[in-house]
Amino acid sequence: MNVNQEVKKLIITLDNRELDESGQTDAKKLLRRMIISGIASLILLLIIIITLPETVLGVKSLIEYTTIVALVIFLFVLLFRYFAILVLAYLYINEYTYSAPESGYHPFVSIIVPVYNEEKVVADSVKSLLELDYNNYEIIVVNDGSADHTKEVAESLVGYQKGKYSDIKVSLINKPNGGKARALNAGIRLSKAEIVLCMDGDSQLSPDSVKLAVRHFVNREIGAVAGNVKVLNRRKFFTDLQALEYIEGLNMARSAQSFVKLVNIIPGPIGLFRKKALEEAGYYSSDTFAEDADLTLKILANGWKIYYEPSSISYTEAPAKLQQLLKQRYRWTRGILQSIKKHKRLLANPSINFGDTFILWTMFFEALIWPFMNIAANLFFIIAALAFGFSSLIFFWWAGLGLLDLVTALYCVAVEKEEFRLVSYSLIYRMFFILIIDICKAMATVEEFLGIRMTWGKLERVGAKA
Repeated sequence: MNVNQEVKKLIITLDNRELDESGQTDAKKLLRRMIISGIASLILLLIIIITLPETVLGVKSLIEYTTIVALVIFLFVLLFRYFAILVLAYLYINEYTYSAPESGYHPFVSIIVPVYNEEKVVADSVKSLLELDYNNYEIIVVNDGSADHTKEVAESLVGYQKGKYSDIKVSLINKPNGGKARALNAGIRLSKAEIVLCMDGDSQLSPDSVKLAVRHFVNREIGAVAGNVKVLNRRKFFTDLQALEYIEGLNMARSAQSFVKLVNIIPGPIGLFRKKALEEAGYYSSDTFAEDADLTLKILANGWKIYYEPSSISYTEAPAKLQQLLKQRYRWTRGILQSIKKHKRLLANPSINFGDTFILWTMFFEALIWPFMNIAANLFFIIAALAFGFSSLIFFWWAGLGLLDLVTALYCVAVEKEEFRLVSYSLIYRMFFILIIDICKAMATVEEFLGIRMTWGKLERVGAKA
């Protein structure tokens, strides 16, 4: 690649301090939450003590009866959740197949690439952007105070670089470290484009990702388009499980949400925004650990619609080790809970924005209620089965769940034309992977409720290529 013209490098300094709007110290918040949880526990204990003598069942009969009721309730919720998502996802795919807009709309697009200690992957990310099947865009790299050689690598890419159809302008902003949200905001403010694409520094976009996503902005109600995130570094146990999870657990749900144009989280590796929608939302905020979820809720609250484009693909590195995976999901869970709490007024008042209220309640269920239900159902059933002679049913319990996941995995893999070998992971997806993730979510929920301080954390990149 030859640099034909120098592009001015910008250095932006932001004030990274944030005010605590509540005015409360962390110690006071922790004390208040401990008191509330203690009072709630005492109330539940009193209810048990008062009502237990009134029961006409023996202890064994009571546990057997409770087990049956709990399993029926859990299975009903599980089946309703699965089939509701499957039906809506099918309706979306049917609509997408037969009524997708033409790709004759080509607005100018600014691609924002925030990087922090990404020396191993930033060059590959930018080079992949130069291969896009689109002729009207620029690339803005934002170096968020990297401590490695990211700055030097990024500087070597600055200039007019040869793209697929024309020379593409690559700019660089160097700024003090302030987090991903502030880095993205710096790039968005520099952009003069109508459409802004935000991505992660380690992501690599498919050639037609921009072309297929921007066409939906012909609809003036669309404020953002969520892309399809796929795992790049496969062929390992945990990364293959995540590849299936992204297809079955995330993309299927996003398809269902897209049928009503209310996608709840625009993924960090690829999201396209109408700049007007970003300005109205006040850009990204850094007061949660899930800035993507927070921004999405703000855009929905302003009345914009959000669509999902399954063919707009971003490849990203997934955690290859269990410890890295649990750290990532811990942060995701706490960030989503923080976003829900930040927009809690919409939970109780659907008159403000019914669509946003609906999405918030689904997020509340998935993040807070469902993990505890899944853990409790599995634990309770195993204990009751072993203690009261239901052990032969354990096999049929997990076989039924495994069959449900197998059918769902087959459908999702077929729809996305993915690797068929991933279907085999569905046999342990429910029994092992989802249970571990839900335990991590439950622990993160407890710590978020208690106000325990956390740090961002960062996945160590190895520089995988698509």
